[in-house]
Amino acid sequence: MPNREKLKPSFKIWLEYRGKPVLGKGGAEILEQIGKDESLSKAAKNLGMSYRYVWSYLQKIEKAIGKPIVDTYRGGKSGGGGAKLTKFGKSLLTEYKLMEARFDKLVPKKEKQL
Repeated sequence: MPNREKLKPSFKIWLEYRGKPVLGKGGAEILEQIGKDESLSKAAKNLGMSYRYVWSYLQKIEKAIGKPIVDTYRGGKSGGGGAKLTKFGKSLLTEYKLMEARFDKLVPKKEKQL
């Protein structure tokens, strides 16, 4: 029997669309950071991820759901571009956070540890 002190239960929450996972904890962090920074590159940097990874993750979600979750725009002479969550992107993030909060109420912290 393994040492009980080293055992702990682990749970993951994600949202699915048509039976396929589309948004988990990491994706929610990405959307939240884009909402704060209004920039894909800044969000990627602040999360310690590559721009390419963040962009491809967003594309994967949008392809699975069939709706844009982020609006991007290019910068002009005055500066760089940016990104904002679409209304649907915001609702997707809100839904994930609600599920996470419900789970945290359902399974108190002390029960998550042995």
